[in-house]
Amino acid sequence: MSENNNNENNDLLNALNSIETVNVGDVVKGEVLAIDDDKQAIVGIEGTGIEGVVPQKELSTKPVSDINDVVKVGDTLDLVVISKIGNDKEGGSYLLSVRRLEARKVWDEIQKKYEAGENIEAPVTQVVKGGLVVDAGVRGFVPASMISDHFVEDLNQFKGQTMTFKIIEIEPSENRLILSHRALVEQEKAAKREEIMSTLKAGDTVEGKVARLTNFGAFVDLGGVDGLVHVSEIAYERVEKPSDVLKVGQEVKVKVLSVDPDRNRISLSIKQTLPEPWDGIEEKAPEGAVLEGTVKRLTSFGAFVEVFPGVEGLVHISQIAHEHIATPNDVLSTGEKVKVKVLEVHPDAHRLALSIKALKEKPAGSNNNNDEQPKHRAPRKQSAPSQMSTDDDDSGFTLGDLVGDQLKNAQKGSDSDNN
Repeated sequence: MSENNNNENNDLLNALNSIETVNVGDVVKGEVLAIDDDKQAIVGIEGTGIEGVVPQKELSTKPVSDINDVVKVGDTLDLVVISKIGNDKEGGSYLLSVRRLEARKVWDEIQKKYEAGENIEAPVTQVVKGGLVVDAGVRGFVPASMISDHFVEDLNQFKGQTMTFKIIEIEPSENRLILSHRALVEQEKAAKREEIMSTLKAGDTVEGKVARLTNFGAFVDLGGVDGLVHVSEIAYERVEKPSDVLKVGQEVKVKVLSVDPDRNRISLSIKQTLPEPWDGIEEKAPEGAVLEGTVKRLTSFGAFVEVFPGVEGLVHISQIAHEHIATPNDVLSTGEKVKVKVLEVHPDAHRLALSIKALKEKPAGSNNNNDEQPKHRAPRKQSAPSQMSTDDDDSGFTLGDLVGDQLKNAQKGSDSDNN
């Protein structure tokens, strides 16, 4: 065998051996030799002497409408070997991909961020059943439960938005990337909560927004942490349901009553930011004034009537009607609108003495001495002073205030008998 033949055989063996070095998964370089039917690129694999095929869909991680916009003859591409086409070593070729190589690089980058605890940004491309699909260079999925820290009914509002996500799970071999936006929302709120809790103190007056309403009060968002306004602290007047006077989203001014960092609780008051209802009561309700009010509570000894928001006065049972009544319930009902005349004003004690009968004409034949401050006979049976301090009697009226006239009149009668 001649030396030339030996050289040719050696070259052929070397060529065959070089083909064997191309394996599925290898990263290779390829020169674009031709564009076949505008659907795939024919490339020569560098250093092998063999050709490979790159389908149009494998040229980029993004959709390709025209292959000529992406590659042209003479371009050199970084490729990954997907599979081998045919079994002939000399004439065989390989299926190659740019897209999967780029995806592999993206997976590597995401893996590094995951290990470093870093977040990623990605646009939401689709809304599917159960969550969102995002384009992170590779397909990522955000379950509905991981979108926000509260239930979101319409997920379409997120489509097209670029959002920040925490990497929850990554598995490149299965093309699985699970992301969460909720985790970041909760982290941000926790940071804000800690900041607010450390700076807020009792006595501060701040602004917030009504976040939630319950039967027992309103939760107000102070910019990252919620505080509770108990129903008793919403207004000076009695509030049955917070929803009667407040709406979700409403801006309110609140006073901080207490801050408990250990329990993450903040107690707030709206009413303490409002003018005190008894301020200027002597001008608003002077003696002799006629006012309209609402019967708020009925007791055995009289009726409490609200004449201004947060201002209640007592109509003693003897001042309800000219005729004798056994109980205020006989002639009045809670919620009823009535006109009253102011008999006495005690601003410091937050007390008003009112009369309904003073505005009514006396029945014919009634006792002429029974006028605005009538003389009463002492009741046959009186409760002990301690029994007068009931939950209903929270206006500051004492037993002496309620039966004072009777005691005074009894004393006058005694003095006249002695004379």
